[in-house]
Amino acid sequence: MKKLRQHLGWKLFLSYLTVILTGVFSLAVAAEWHAPNALSRHMSNMQTMMGDVDSGMMQDLLEDFGKAINEVLLVAAGLATITAIIVSTFVTRRIIQPIQEMTAVSQRIAGGHYDERVEVSGEDELAELGISFNRMAHQLEQTEERRRQLIGDVAHELRTPLSSIKSVMEGLQDGILLADPATFASVEREINRLQRLVRDLEELSRAEAGELSLEMAPVNPAAFVQTAVDRLYLQYEDKNVQLNVAIPPDLPLVEADTARMTQVMLNLLGNALQYTPSGEKVTVQAQADDKQVNIIVQDTGIGLTAEQQRHIFERFYRVDKSRARTGGGSGIGLTISKHIVEAHHGRLTVASPGPYQGSTFTVILPVIHD
Repeated sequence: MKKLRQHLGWKLFLSYLTVILTGVFSLAVAAEWHAPNALSRHMSNMQTMMGDVDSGMMQDLLEDFGKAINEVLLVAAGLATITAIIVSTFVTRRIIQPIQEMTAVSQRIAGGHYDERVEVSGEDELAELGISFNRMAHQLEQTEERRRQLIGDVAHELRTPLSSIKSVMEGLQDGILLADPATFASVEREINRLQRLVRDLEELSRAEAGELSLEMAPVNPAAFVQTAVDRLYLQYEDKNVQLNVAIPPDLPLVEADTARMTQVMLNLLGNALQYTPSGEKVTVQAQADDKQVNIIVQDTGIGLTAEQQRHIFERFYRVDKSRARTGGGSGIGLTISKHIVEAHHGRLTVASPGPYQGSTFTVILPVIHD
C-alpha cells in the first residue's frame, strides 16, 4: 500500500475509480429505494389501462425489473472500471511523463549539468510548469557561471598583489631592493588592495543577508551627493572627463544613512568615470516632488545593451569581461549599492539607449513627510 501511495499513476486511477464507485453506489441506493415505488406506480397505471391483471404476475414483473436494474448497474460498473483503467493509463502518461522528465533533469542539474532543459509541449499547467522549470534552470546556469567567474576574478585579484608582495620580499632578501620607505610603500599599496577586496566581499555577504548596519537620520540628499563629487573631482580632472553637477540646495529631506548613501554615489560616479572616455562628460542632477527624490547620474560613455541592463545589478556581473582593473571591477559595487538603496526603501534603476550612447543610473528615495 505504501508503494501505491507513492505512485501518482495509482493515485489518479484510484481517484477515477472512487468517482465511479460513488456514482454506482448512488445509483444503486436510488434504485433500491425509489425504483420499487416508481415501478409500482407505473405498473398500476398499466394495470388500469389493461384491465384485470394477476397480482402475482405484477409482483414477478416488479422483481424482474429490479433484477434487470441491478444487472445493468453491475455491467455499467464493470464497463466504467475498464474505462477508468484506459483513461487513467492515457492521462497518467500525459501527466507523469513530463513530471518524470523534470525529475530526471533536476537530478542531472543537481549533479552539475546546468545546461539541461525539459521539452515543453502544449499550453496547459504542465507546460507552464515546464517553462518555469527551464527558467529556473537558466537562472541556476547563470548563477553557476557567475560563481566560476567570481572564483577566477578573486583568484586574479589575489594573484597580482600577492605576486607583487612576494617579488618585493624576495628582492629584499636577495639585497636587490633597499629597505627604504618607497619599497615598503609599494607593499602597503598591495596590502590595501587585498583588504579592499576582502571588505567588498564581506559587504556583499552582509548586503545579501539583509544585515547592513544603517544609522538613519533626516538628510538633505545634496549633502552626500556633494561629498562624493568632492572626493572624485580630481580623478575626473586627471582623466579629462567633465563633471557637471546640478543639485538644488533645497531638496526635501530623506531618511538616510549619509555614509552608506555616499558609498552609493561614489560607486555610481566611479563607474561613470571608468566607462566614460576622455573628453566626454558625466552629469549629476536631482529632481524632487512631494513623494520622492530622484538623483540621476548620466554619462556619455560606452552605454549598455538591453541584455546588459537586465543583469547589471546581479552580483559578479561585469559589462567589460576583461579582468584588468582598468577594464572593470569585480562586479560587486552595483549589487551592494542596490541593496543599500533598497534598505532605504528606495530603488536603483538603469537606462541606456544602447551601446556607445551613454547610461543613466537613478537613485529614487522617498521623502520625509511631516
